[in-house]
Amino acid sequence: MLHPDVVFRADRGRMVIPGTQPVATGVADVAEQVLARAPRFASFARPAVVNGSAGLIVIPRDRPIAVIGFAIAHDRILEIDLVADPDKLRTMSKT
Repeated sequence: MLHPDVVFRADRGRMVIPGTQPVATGVADVAEQVLARAPRFASFARPAVVNGSAGLIVIPRDRPIAVIGFAIAHDRILEIDLVADPDKLRTMSKT
């Protein structure tokens, strides 16, 4: 499912602690990052269209805590962009 050149980016806005923003490249590193974080949020993830492409929205209660967009190339995930910046999520459109 992952493209050999896959890139994972995370935008956590003000929540970022210097040096801890997860960014990974390549199948092994991206898979490790995703598998370390995803299990506790997976049950709250819902399919969504993000910037016109496949994605997920993570909503544990009444507000989203993350939006994840995927870029696909050659039937594989080339980019994973996670946005968990509270300021950006507050202004997110529900449509």
